[in-house]
Amino acid sequence: MRKISLFIAMSLDGYIADSKGSVDWLKGQGSDNENIDVYSEFVKNIDTILMGWNTYHQIVTELSPKEWVYKDFTTYVITHNKQASSEKIRFVNIDPVYLVKELKEKNGKDIWICGGANLVQQLVNEDLIDSYYITVVPTLLGAGIRLFENAKQEIPLRLLNTQSYNGMTDLIYTRR
Repeated sequence: MRKISLFIAMSLDGYIADSKGSVDWLKGQGSDNENIDVYSEFVKNIDTILMGWNTYHQIVTELSPKEWVYKDFTTYVITHNKQASSEKIRFVNIDPVYLVKELKEKNGKDIWICGGANLVQQLVNEDLIDSYYITVVPTLLGAGIRLFENAKQEIPLRLLNTQSYNGMTDLIYTRR
């Protein structure tokens, strides 16, 4: 059965975006030369991405407006907005919990939950995330969009690995 993984960065105080929805602060404390490419290793086992509308919109309007950076994957965008789907980007107005359960049963590699917080929270509340890959960025935002908020239950995790580079710390957890 396919695994569901959250791969995301957050500020030290638990936010994935500032109060304006910006992610300009997503950088380490030094130069990019100090960064480790954890993304390339993570996506080796991924063929499907799930994201909410706000995450999709931020990618195509701000972060990478000229090129769809996830062209090697099938991406499901959970949205109420009417959009024309393509072979690689599928806009769906469906309960994400139902979609994840359906996708887990299909053949393929693992599934990446890319964001945002609303989508993550729905999946956390149903305990559907198998692995948590969280990069903690050395920034205190004080306000913004919190990654984990109002969870319905405790979900015990097991720490599998940590690594630090450029002031950032990667934490990799799995469910116990």
